Amino acid sequence: MHPRLARKNNLAKTLSVGILCCFLLVTFPNNAWASEGKISFVNDIVPVLTKAGCNAGACHAKAGGGQKGFQLSLLGFEPTEDFEHLVLENRGRRISLANPEQSLLLLKASGSIAHGGGKRLARTSEGYGLILDWIRQGMPMDLASGPKLVGVELEPKIVSFRPQQEQQLKAIAKYSNGTIRDVTRQALYFSNDAAMAQVSEEGLVKAQGITGKVAVMVRYQGIVTVFNGLIPLGGPVNQIPVAKNFVDEAVFANLRLLGIPPSSLCDDATFLRRVSLDIGGRLPTELETKAFLANKSPDKRGQWIEELLRSPDYADFFAGKWTAVLKNRRDDASDIVSNFAFHAWVRDSLLANKPYDQMVRELLAATGTVVGNPPVAWYKRVKEPKEQIEDVAQLFLGVRMQCAQCHHHPFERWSQDDYYSLAAFFSQVGRKPSGTRGEDLIFHKRGLATARNIKSGLSLKPAALGDQVSAIAPDEDPRLRLADWLRSPKNPFFAKALVNRYWKHFFQRGLIEPEDDIRESNPASNPELLASLEKRFIESGFDLKDLVRVITNSFAYQLSAVPNKYNGADRQNYSRYYPRRLPAEVMLDAVDRLAGTQTDFSNLPPGTRAVALPDNSYNTNPFLRVFGRPEGESVCECERIQSSSLAQSLFMLNANDIRQKLSNQSTGRAHRLANDKRPAKEKIEELYMIAFGRKPNAEELQTALGYLTDQRVNSNGKPVDLARATFENYQDLIWALMNTKEFLFNH
Repeated sequence: MHPRLARKNNLAKTLSVGILCCFLLVTFPNNAWASEGKISFVNDIVPVLTKAGCNAGACHAKAGGGQKGFQLSLLGFEPTEDFEHLVLENRGRRISLANPEQSLLLLKASGSIAHGGGKRLARTSEGYGLILDWIRQGMPMDLASGPKLVGVELEPKIVSFRPQQEQQLKAIAKYSNGTIRDVTRQALYFSNDAAMAQVSEEGLVKAQGITGKVAVMVRYQGIVTVFNGLIPLGGPVNQIPVAKNFVDEAVFANLRLLGIPPSSLCDDATFLRRVSLDIGGRLPTELETKAFLANKSPDKRGQWIEELLRSPDYADFFAGKWTAVLKNRRDDASDIVSNFAFHAWVRDSLLANKPYDQMVRELLAATGTVVGNPPVAWYKRVKEPKEQIEDVAQLFLGVRMQCAQCHHHPFERWSQDDYYSLAAFFSQVGRKPSGTRGEDLIFHKRGLATARNIKSGLSLKPAALGDQVSAIAPDEDPRLRLADWLRSPKNPFFAKALVNRYWKHFFQRGLIEPEDDIRESNPASNPELLASLEKRFIESGFDLKDLVRVITNSFAYQLSAVPNKYNGADRQNYSRYYPRRLPAEVMLDAVDRLAGTQTDFSNLPPGTRAVALPDNSYNTNPFLRVFGRPEGESVCECERIQSSSLAQSLFMLNANDIRQKLSNQSTGRAHRLANDKRPAKEKIEELYMIAFGRKPNAEELQTALGYLTDQRVNSNGKPVDLARATFENYQDLIWALMNTKEFLFNH
């Protein structure tokens, strides 16, 4: 709508409300609007509509015009608009002043007449009575001087539960005039883990049988607060090991509090395989495994971590992780220059251990061409300011801002003004064609940085989330101010988002889950640990290798994946290592290592590992596609498929790609072992060392030996040629090892 028409429309609405209010004052001179017992539309009626679900996204706050011609703002964040829709729209057909009980609003909500949303309010309910009295009082709209909601407090805030114990919450609303109100029955309640604790519509929390920490989000109007529940197990914790660093101190303190005994430390072979996969994205070689197991140094685990951090394997693996969420994807043949350049920049930055804040600054404030300044490639994929701020917020702050583009964030304090103020940092990014086909030159356009709120029409200056920045001169690039705010020690999101993301990489589960949804209503399972990691990361100068070093050197990371009789159900407190399936690229490299083959990729040198692939164009490889290598279309790591599926099982069992690797007679391991004159025992041990980083136990060795020496016969019952039979036996043995959970999972 043209701004002038929008202003006229707003004026007309304001006059309409004013005329109606004057009419109501004259018609109902003794109504409660002017009395001490008045009913407030904002403070009384909107909460009823919210509690009943009328203004939920699936009902009358549905995007695109509400439901059945009746529209409300999401969760009542725009009460003035809601008042207009209820009272003014369609000649006031939803309200009957003459006969309030026959108001369409009440008839439908109570189910007295057909309603697509079903019965929402019983005629005997408090909410029904409030709306009825509000209509009887003349449907007063709040005066500007009326009390405003300023906070909500819970009683109690935290409780230690026994299994199946119940706790009634009490929600107290506080208003600007100093008054308080019990809003327990009007508030909304959501458990962040219903398997641990369930909560009723009236705020009754009931603990289930799973040990850990659970949170209940309580929302009343626009304010969110959180109740925390502790469900201890009460197991023996006197054998918890002495902490090696501050990570252990926080993890083990939490386990003592919950009474969850941790598993024992893993053995050297398990640690070597685990940390090599987690840092280098690869299996250790047979020689590395033998050397590590023979090493008698008490610090050999720390030494191996340092070796991995110095290796190009670390840079390759983590470059793949970062370029996927930074959307380094190939949509056209002309993208190849920018994709290779951007991937190389990320990889080289990681290898050189460039500070994280510097990498982000170079990315956000990039100018020039991709050939001269590879971070510019990010602006090729993320072109619009709104997409830029949404990606920046989710990836670097752990804050999901998408909802705030159209309405107030339902679970947070972020408004539309916050959204567009953040977008204003990118409002002066200019583009023009460069000398490279398909590539733009990125530059800063001189001028005042602003962004217009599409709903209010207000022009907003750049502002950080929950913080202000001083005036930005027309010739100053506002993105530099954003980068300055990001790295500020006072920023409550930047370092926290990164350490939580890396914690999830090494432990499968973030301290805050999902890892990119950091908000007050989604508390960390171990807030003390998260705060300590954040503090260490800032004090280290945003050193990524230092963070990896701290995490992997901890005993918490080195715990066994085998549960004891107490911690088998634990999924959030890190009392053991949580096994997870290998990522697609890592698994393909592991299969090649075990099979003795290599996968060739176009435009890349022979021997390039799958974890070193620069973009999504290589996902045409059937293995990578089936096992879920991400396409780089989202900043969410959830795009990577980590779950198992029937298609994956069938692929590993009999896909043509797997058969070709096993039958390879050029470099294939089965062919080489079949022609190797060493004793079968040594060759079996070699396979186990490569696949699992350990020697076979007695039972495994005996089974393998028995299979290799078993006489093979053809379909006619005649013996198969010995050379052919030996080759096929080794193929089968490698295939069997390749399909074990021990091989397919990091444990």
